[in-house]
Amino acid sequence: MDIPTTAFGDETEISGDNSPPTLSADALPADDVAAVDQLRLVYQEFKNEIGKVIIGQEEVIERLAICLFSRGHALLMGVPGLAKTLLVSSVAETMDLSFNRIQFTPDLMPADITGTDIIQETGAGHREFEFIKGPVFANLVLADEINRAPAKTQSAMLEAMQENMVTVLGKTYPLDKPFFVLATQNPIEQEGTYPLPEAQLDRFMFLIEVEYPSHEEELRIARETTGTSKPKLNHILSGERVQEYQDLVRRIPVPDHIYDYAVELVRKTRPGSQAAPEWISEYVGWGAGPRAVQYLILGAKARAALSGSYMARLEDIEAVASPVLNHRVLTNFAAESQGMTSSKVVSKLIEEMKEA
Repeated sequence: MDIPTTAFGDETEISGDNSPPTLSADALPADDVAAVDQLRLVYQEFKNEIGKVIIGQEEVIERLAICLFSRGHALLMGVPGLAKTLLVSSVAETMDLSFNRIQFTPDLMPADITGTDIIQETGAGHREFEFIKGPVFANLVLADEINRAPAKTQSAMLEAMQENMVTVLGKTYPLDKPFFVLATQNPIEQEGTYPLPEAQLDRFMFLIEVEYPSHEEELRIARETTGTSKPKLNHILSGERVQEYQDLVRRIPVPDHIYDYAVELVRKTRPGSQAAPEWISEYVGWGAGPRAVQYLILGAKARAALSGSYMARLEDIEAVASPVLNHRVLTNFAAESQGMTSSKVVSKLIEEMKEA
């Protein structure tokens, strides 16, 4: 598929203030309007390429794309055998990005992730330290079973995810751009694991739950993946183009009522807040912080752009609310005893806001 090329607008942030809640292109410069149309075509081709090796999981693929173009990171939760690793490596292949996989284990050390200094002998016979980069120096990093490693090792990812750099022995090394971390967790097996602390969970834009395939999808898996070798995927984007689209997403305008909705939704998750309904204090121990508002807005912008819309919409906020808030709303024992999960709390809040 031939994708038309177009120039991108400047980096000026466009405010959504006083913008009418319509899908008009008037709020965007002409170059950005053309770029949004181009991004929609690129995204369709991206899904077609991923569909060559991944059967089903359309929602998971969409959420991964939203994270990538929002400069966020994602935590994938799913049982073994759902092609999480294959999905991540396929994303890297279609976007022509460097890819490294880190298998987290109890004996993994921080230096195994970031890299370390080793003594090398120079041509003149002298010895000096040389920094050998670790697997975190890639565009797309898969942190497989991240909860298998102790907190000391998990924390080695914190600076990389937040600051896009690592510090080793007092020296700072910038990471390649774009930089995208995808971590996986197995929700079944908890023995010998180290649950991620809330501070690190909050660094992930999305918690993406990977579900079992449908009956028809599983039949296709049986027929199509047990024959010839995996098809080769085409490169449809370069790292530079990904960064340009990330800048474009930031320029998507947001109407005032969408900002109000995002802030109100997040404040309703906090027990003790005047905005929260009474039942929140009964089921929720800790609500979402301001970073959730940021990711709701960024996720809505990215989803709107990927669908070819020139403005963030209410349906975009509602679509990203669950993956943004599920790991930030911490339920208490009363909720667990009654089967009230974080996902159900978020869904109930959204329904109540629709009815208000």
